[in-house]
Amino acid sequence: MTVDFNKLKDEQIFWEDLAVGDCFEGATRTITEADITAFACLSGDFNRLHVDAEYAGKSPFGQRIAHGLLVVAVMSGLFTRMLLNNFLEPSLLGLLDMHCRFPKPAFIGDTIGLRVVVEDKRETSKPDRGVLSLKREVTNQRGEIVVEGIWKLLVRRRPE
Repeated sequence: MTVDFNKLKDEQIFWEDLAVGDCFEGATRTITEADITAFACLSGDFNRLHVDAEYAGKSPFGQRIAHGLLVVAVMSGLFTRMLLNNFLEPSLLGLLDMHCRFPKPAFIGDTIGLRVVVEDKRETSKPDRGVLSLKREVTNQRGEIVVEGIWKLLVRRRPE
């Protein structure tokens, strides 16, 4: 990691402050039955794999699984709690794009954590901003990746 948060003078990170390969670890959070119920009510997604224990017990998973988008939402919350986000947020101009895949399911009781790696950087046609591509990986307590993807963010460049 090239960023030394203790030495940041501006108390924020700009596009130039991050290098491809920089890696950051986040906090963890346990997925609960209440999370799945609340997400089903909020989203209207009452797929039986998420809300019907008897049905899900007969599935290849053998139990209920968390909604993939619930895990993405939790990942977003874990990102906002990272020290990286605290310093990056003042420079953030917007989310441009996100792609994600779900290699394994997350289950009730799984404790998930977030790892963020700067995958790519590119300048834009405007000299005051750049694009950061951040690879995000959510792993469970067994080290299995349950969500991974790339989030592209439009970020301010350091003023001259």
